[in-house]
Amino acid sequence: MNYPFGHIVMLKKGDHITLASFETSLGWMGIVGSPNGLKRVILPHKSKEAVLYQVMSYGCVAEEQSSAMFGDLPNRLRRYLEGEPVDFPDKLDLAEATNFQYDVWRLVRNIPYGETRSYGWVASRLGLPKAARAVGQALGRNPLPIIVPCHRVIRSDGRLGGFGGGVEIKELLLRFEKGASIKVELPKGGEKA
Repeated sequence: MNYPFGHIVMLKKGDHITLASFETSLGWMGIVGSPNGLKRVILPHKSKEAVLYQVMSYGCVAEEQSSAMFGDLPNRLRRYLEGEPVDFPDKLDLAEATNFQYDVWRLVRNIPYGETRSYGWVASRLGLPKAARAVGQALGRNPLPIIVPCHRVIRSDGRLGGFGGGVEIKELLLRFEKGASIKVELPKGGEKA
């Protein structure tokens, strides 16, 4: 199949969704958005078709459409994957998130480039010091990796923990940021993740 750069995707609910696929130094990526903002980032795959297949696995059907709504986001993601510190202030469409997921993702989005925090740190900041596992589950459902940098959340013992794109990608993303020397901040009071 030969797909153009942008697609309009129709969810089963009839919501209009735009998809842009683009090549990076690690492979093909995809970004999915609605009129309300960015909905999903698809981490690198070997082919454009694999990106489209992943979008379709969410229950979408693709039609050709311009990808202008994403502005320079594809270029910023490319630069990020080449090790450049990049900001992602993009508007997000988190309509499908629970209140807890929204709070976790909003907090994690503010973890600075080159730094990490523990799952327990995130839970403590939310006022729920015993909710480290729930934080991990919310991050496991993060539809916007890199934009909501869940890869910057690790276990309190320094191990990486999980990542939706695989632990190898998490480690790679952290290595990209390591030039800024990774700083780990644990929660006060010694809470564990």
